[in-house]
Formats: sequence, structure tokens, C-alpha cells
Amino acid sequence: MLQELKYTASQDININIEWLNSCFDKVCVFDSNEEYNDKNTLQYSKLIAVGSKEDLTLNDGKNIFEKVQQFYDARKGWLFGYVTYDVKNNIETLQSGNSDGLDFPLLHFFVPKVVLQIISNSISAFYDNDFVSKEEAEEIYRMSFSNEIKKEKQEFHGNKILSKITKQEYIDSVNALKRHIHNGDIYEINFCQEFFSENAKINPVDVYEKLNNISRAPFSSYCKLGNHYVISASPERFIKRSGNKLISQPVKGTIKRSENKEEDELLKQELRSNEKERSENVMIVDLVRNDLSRVAKRESVKVDELFGIYSFKQVHQMISTISCKLKENISFIDILKSTFPMGSMTGAPKVSAMKLIEQFESTKRGLYSGTVGYIAPNGDFDFNVVIRSILYNSKNNYLSFMVGSAITDKADAEKEYEECLLKAKAMFEVLGNDKRI
Repeated sequence: MLQELKYTASQDININIEWLNSCFDKVCVFDSNEEYNDKNTLQYSKLIAVGSKEDLTLNDGKNIFEKVQQFYDARKGWLFGYVTYDVKNNIETLQSGNSDGLDFPLLHFFVPKVVLQIISNSISAFYDNDFVSKEEAEEIYRMSFSNEIKKEKQEFHGNKILSKITKQEYIDSVNALKRHIHNGDIYEINFCQEFFSENAKINPVDVYEKLNNISRAPFSSYCKLGNHYVISASPERFIKRSGNKLISQPVKGTIKRSENKEEDELLKQELRSNEKERSENVMIVDLVRNDLSRVAKRESVKVDELFGIYSFKQVHQMISTISCKLKENISFIDILKSTFPMGSMTGAPKVSAMKLIEQFESTKRGLYSGTVGYIAPNGDFDFNVVIRSILYNSKNNYLSFMVGSAITDKADAEKEYEECLLKAKAMFEVLGNDKRI
């Protein structure tokens, strides 16, 4: 039976991720950084999953949705984990054949031993007393916020970060995709490229804390799942359920920040009025509305906010919010099958765009443009979009991050390439690379 312990802490709560990382094979830390207002924020300012009682790791897509639903139905407690982009192949008749240095499982969920929920200075520790004693839960709470483990700093070591494709190859691909748009095959496509390093040695906790500090993203996450690490500064929510309400917040539209306040405000206005960015955004809003309509009550899908401009430490983003009320007896899997992958990372029409993504990209996306998140005991859930993220396999020492942009008929290939580098800036910075942005 699920038990709850309540604590009060100081306003400035520091999580000892290094201790969690050293003691447990499975750890997830979600941090909203309190960057959004109440309408858009995570359920909790911080949510931490510690250890694992049970895991569901799937490498084969056969009956994947039935297996996830059975796993959840048998437990009805907290679940944390991820769904890779390539699960698309089990929703539509698609395939993924590009190179994959990370070798993440197709899908991974686990039932944590202890969940720590932080709202302001209030902390709750949840545990199942059939598996975890009160004393063990209290010790995990105490150590999770202690300074007893001295962190070892470790600089990035490995081969130079390389691009999977050259700038010219990127430009040629964008121009080829524009021809597909002109031919009517698609309206918009999210085209991505990989930066990677082989034989990479990092301290994942140190890299995450640096990335989170310079990005302060609302859907930040650190996940250790065996040898696989997710180090994410995502600004984007994929899907959130609160009771019978579903909300999605696609990000489409990016512009750099300036240290000069007047110039920064002009950049915001430039993004707000940019015809190309607005066109990209509204096409994805229409796609998300269509996705949500599959699980929504009749006439309940609405656009709560169109072309909202949100400012982060590195960039300004254009974000729209779409919501609906759910039909009766709609499960997590029903919602996933209707909305995944997120339209902001595919394009429109979605299936045609995904076929061209496979044809033109050089890397299997894997967890990039997939989703990481949690399901609560009451069935509510919140999942991000895995972008602005470093992915790392500590077994083969392969490190990777991907970036992309939306290609429409108005796209300028040179400018799209520069947008990719802008989105990669924080990752290069925390890895100490000298790539010029």
C-alpha cells in the first residue's frame, strides 16, 4: 500500500543527485525550474524517482502497447520512463533503419522504490510499504537532500564532437525537402542532424547540473536507466493529463536572446511577427488539434493560446497551447497511440513527413524527439519532448545530441542551419567544446 511522509524544507532545496546516481541503477529527476506560470507548469516544481522495484524494458515492438497497458494496470502506482521516437513504427506502417550509436531500448518504464515530490518548501515521500520500509524511505529522503557525498568534477573527455553530416549536405537536404513541399507531398517537416562523440567520458550529473543552470528549462530532466543517461533541458511539453483534461504545448519558433534589454525586446517582437514562424506554428497547432480530437469529447478541443512568446536563458520560443476534455474510459495507451510522435517533431501531414525524415536524416532518432515523463497513481501524467538534450551510453561511451528545425516553403537553408547551431549552443557549452556558434 502506498504511504506518504511529509517534510518541510528550506526554500532553496538542493538535490544530491550525485548520491542518488552512485547508489541506484534507476533515477529520474524532473525539474520545472519554476519557469512557467501556473497554467503551464509541471504538476510539481521537482519530482524525483529513486530506485526500481520493477522494470518494463522493450526492444521488440511486438504487442508493445498491450504490454505497457498490462504493466500499468497490474500496478496502478507511480511509473517513470520514456518512449522513443521509433515507437512510431508500431503506430503507423513505418520503419527505422538509420545508424544508432546510443542503442537505447525502444521503451523503458519502471516502478520506483521512493518518489519525492517537491512543491515550494513542502516535500512528500511516497513509498509502498510492501516493498520499502519506513526507515529506508526516510533514509532515502535524508540523503537525497544532504551534502554528505562530495561531488567529483569531471571534464568532458573524448574525441572532438563531430557532425554526422556536413553543412553542405544539410543545405542540399533542406532544398530537396522544399521540392517535396512544392510538389505537395508535405506542408512542413522537422529535419534534424546529429552531433556525436565516440569514446566519450563524462560525469552525467555534472553535465546535467551545468546544462540545467544555463538553460533553466521548464521540462528539465536527468534520468539514469542502467547504462543509459538522459540529460535534458527541454522547453517543450508533449502531453499532460489532469483528470479529464488533456493539454499539449508544441514549440515552433525560435530566436536568440540579447543581453541588451531593448534589443532583446525587439527580438521578441521580431519572433512574434515573423510570418514563417507563425506559419510553422499554426500548421502544427492544426495537427495537434486533429490528434487530440481522436480521444476528445465532441467540440471540446480548443486553442487556449496561439503564438505565445516565452523567454528562456538561451532563446525566445513561440509556444501554443491546445487542450481538450477526454472521452470516457480513455487510457494512457489510447492517448499515446493517438498523439505520438508529437507533431512539432514530425511535420504535416505526419505520416508523409515521417517517411521523408527516415529518407533524408542520417541518424536513427531513438529517444531524441521521443518523450520522458511519469504517470501518477491517480492516472494523471506529464511528458516532455526530448529536445535540447544530451544522450549518453556509458557502456560504449557514445554521446549524442540532435537538433533540428521546421522546413516550410519559405525556409532558407542557411538560416535553418544557423537555427540548429543556436539550439545546440548550450550543449556545446557544457561539454567545453570550441564549436563556434
